[in-house]
Amino acid sequence: MSKSIISKVEIEQMEGTCKTHFLNSNAIRTNKSLGDVVGLTGFGFHIVEIEPGYESTEYHVHYFEDECVYVLDGNAEVTIGEDTFGVGEGDFIGYPANGLPHTMINTGSETLRCIVVGQRLAHDEADYPRLNKRIFRNQDRPWQVIDIENIDFPGGNRGKK
Repeated sequence: MSKSIISKVEIEQMEGTCKTHFLNSNAIRTNKSLGDVVGLTGFGFHIVEIEPGYESTEYHVHYFEDECVYVLDGNAEVTIGEDTFGVGEGDFIGYPANGLPHTMINTGSETLRCIVVGQRLAHDEADYPRLNKRIFRNQDRPWQVIDIENIDFPGGNRGKK
């Protein structure tokens, strides 16, 4: 049985898991997946740390899952669509499903610390537009990553949604 409460001291002492995004070698972050520790399955709740100069992820958009970020410490630039915004301590960023592609980079000189929350649906699709890739994720199946131009869309529009 998972526990229901994690103390501040326990969170601070957690080592976290270092993750590098599978499509972006500059997207390196440390995750403390608090939601997993307490047994949450409908959404992920993470404290994420990103060192200066590194990105949070590859520029992407989810079609079915909402995501959001609350900045605890540090400074970053968030790219949403084609626009870039400076963010810092106390700022909140919402990424609605089927919205605009997004990513974040630590532009400060200290570790960027954020709370990152995202849905965990049985099925999701996400595009990585700068790489022309789409990922399909289905519960209990391996992820599938394909080139967008290889997708047959209704009406015979190959690679054009």
